[in-house]
Amino acid sequence: MEYRKLGNSDLNVSAICMGCMGFGNAATGQHSWTVDEETTREIIKHGLNNGINFYDTAIVYQNGTSEQFVGRALRDFANRDDYIIATKFTPRTQEEIDQNVSGQKHIENYLNQSLKNLGMDYVDLYIYHMWDYHTPMEEIMLGLDDVVKAGKARYIGISNCFAWQLAKANFFARENNLTEFVSLQGHYNLIAREEEREMVPFCFDQNIALTPYSALAGGRISKRPGESSKRLVEDSYAKFKYDATAEADSKIIERVMELADKRNVSMTQISLAWLLSKVTAPVVGATKVSQVDDMVGAVDLKLTPNEIDYLEELYVPHPLVGVMAQNGKQKAGNVV
Repeated sequence: MEYRKLGNSDLNVSAICMGCMGFGNAATGQHSWTVDEETTREIIKHGLNNGINFYDTAIVYQNGTSEQFVGRALRDFANRDDYIIATKFTPRTQEEIDQNVSGQKHIENYLNQSLKNLGMDYVDLYIYHMWDYHTPMEEIMLGLDDVVKAGKARYIGISNCFAWQLAKANFFARENNLTEFVSLQGHYNLIAREEEREMVPFCFDQNIALTPYSALAGGRISKRPGESSKRLVEDSYAKFKYDATAEADSKIIERVMELADKRNVSMTQISLAWLLSKVTAPVVGATKVSQVDDMVGAVDLKLTPNEIDYLEELYVPHPLVGVMAQNGKQKAGNVV
């Protein structure tokens, strides 16, 4: 396994971050395709044994059961200094807004619950899951600085935002001697490359680590025609993100398959090898132990410049989807 510095932090993370959205009680929460605790433990143990030390979850994943499953597994299979755990918090709820719960108090409450779920005293990376348009940015940054100073989080990251928002927040923190974001978890893969317009250059300039989610586009760039999975069938949110561009994306996926055959490796390894040439550590989910081997195998696979160009040249601009599309509408208001 290869290890890389996480931006402007002192965290050395594995080049693969194991995404934990697929872990948790399938009877509760947003997703019906998640795996149970026994399977979660097998996957995490295999990940640790293969050098993966970076794990990413969130308080909203299956109503906290992802955090619970992941926390118990990590505590049982590894010493606390041997892994990096990240979790995420969402914007204030309408109930909190109505009750005048500040952004600072919201962060404190959510992190305390996450630490309880994980069974830990601190997290290594606390991530702002998506921009909160109903809470002053200043309250968020003050709240995040509070939990870092309290020793409950070592560093902070952000996800699902625009480059101007990350710049605004970090420059505010810098001017006021507060904690800055050291990582960005955006939507980035071979068939979703809109982050390259502004976010990727900004993060490179500021040494902010890129840890993108949806590294395999919900399995779309890791499967051959006719291959399927429970997630591919049941993940309605991923269908919402990718179905509209499926025809254009299929041409890129064909090239992934072609290179996989040429290199005698899996499509997963080709897709991740491309992303590993661009970012610090992609967040890659697993619902089977065998998928961990593909993740790890991708780290040693180095694509040539010609192969990278071949994978990239058919990409066409994509509309923003998912959280980012919703965020854009919130910011734009009635402006079209």
